[in-house]
Amino acid sequence: MKILISADMEGATGVTWPADCEPGTEQWQRCRSMFTSDVNAAIGGLLDGGAGEVFVNEAHATMRNLLLEDLDERATMITGRHKELSMVEGVQSGDVDGIVFLGYHCGAGEDGVLAHTYLPNAITGVWLDGAPASEGYLNAAVVAEFGTPVVLVTGDDRACEDAETYAPDARKVAVKDHVSRYAARCRPPARTAAAIGAAARSAMDLAGSVEPAAPRPMVLEVETDSAHLAQAAAIVPGVERTGVRTVRYAAPGAYEMIRCFKALATLISQAMEERYG
Repeated sequence: MKILISADMEGATGVTWPADCEPGTEQWQRCRSMFTSDVNAAIGGLLDGGAGEVFVNEAHATMRNLLLEDLDERATMITGRHKELSMVEGVQSGDVDGIVFLGYHCGAGEDGVLAHTYLPNAITGVWLDGAPASEGYLNAAVVAEFGTPVVLVTGDDRACEDAETYAPDARKVAVKDHVSRYAARCRPPARTAAAIGAAARSAMDLAGSVEPAAPRPMVLEVETDSAHLAQAAAIVPGVERTGVRTVRYAAPGAYEMIRCFKALATLISQAMEERYG
């Protein structure tokens, strides 16, 4: 059994505000060890549960946050940018029997700790075929096309609730409880590591390649926080501006949907100006 861990940082143990996960800050340096602890707990649990191989894909910001020197030596890790499938890089090999969404969070405009979708503030809402779409929701659609089930999701309690919309059978572990976008009631690393490890062992019962979902037409809608960002996004061929701050596009399947969204988010981020956004 080969298992992939997609590791994001906003939903990791102890992370509650931007400086905790912004590369280069003092708080980020402190929280990297707790993030790595979460990942190691998942690796250990998966291997104890019967996984033959576990590899980690860094999925946060610069994608250079986990401490490789402290990583469980039985695993390997994809670190750095830029990657074909971004947060779920590696699943396209077609031989991944399960994926863990670790450190995930709620989507843009939702009520959760550090809630966002790809960009912290510039994107204020994302919908896939009319349903609110978090990063987990979008990534679950992608991995389904490769026959890989989501077996475990960790994050705050709201992220676990969100996961019920896209991976109802997956094990869920809340490492903190939402208080506000920048505050949470946190469990210490020793407790969260034990909970993640136990859930990961149990999650191996769900692992095993399934029939890949057939690509189907889908529509993604994106709302930005200012007009010029929607204008920038509409530069992408096939992306239609539907309002002052909104765009939409149709994709033939999830693989093309997520790749276009990544391009769109990149253009939006490059169109922002200091202070005015």
